[in-house]
Amino acid sequence: MEYTELLSEVKDAMTVKRVYGDPIEKDGMTVIPVASVRGGGGGGGGTDGSDAGGSGLGFAVTARPAGVYVLTDGDAVWRPAFDLGRTILWGQITAIVVVLTFRSMSKNRSKTKRAKLRS
Repeated sequence: MEYTELLSEVKDAMTVKRVYGDPIEKDGMTVIPVASVRGGGGGGGGTDGSDAGGSGLGFAVTARPAGVYVLTDGDAVWRPAFDLGRTILWGQITAIVVVLTFRSMSKNRSKTKRAKLRS
């Protein structure tokens, strides 16, 4: 794939349609879904001692739901998406940090007590 073709693919992938979905209308209310889209890419090329060359290109796009805009009677309200998986992950990380902190404090306290008993 030529780099111009890749850039064309990136341009198609990173459009506003990836961020804002098609509006959904029902009962006088319009809902516009919104996503957080990130992407990156890279490439390179070179030759070896016998002038044989090569190159490579690539890119990736990731999207996560961010929330929705709810339009009712001319008012727009933002409703953020709730990511339960991310919440659980941060809860687990916090619990691990707390356990390791208390473990370290307990070890230090017992070392201090032993040192006081010896002296």
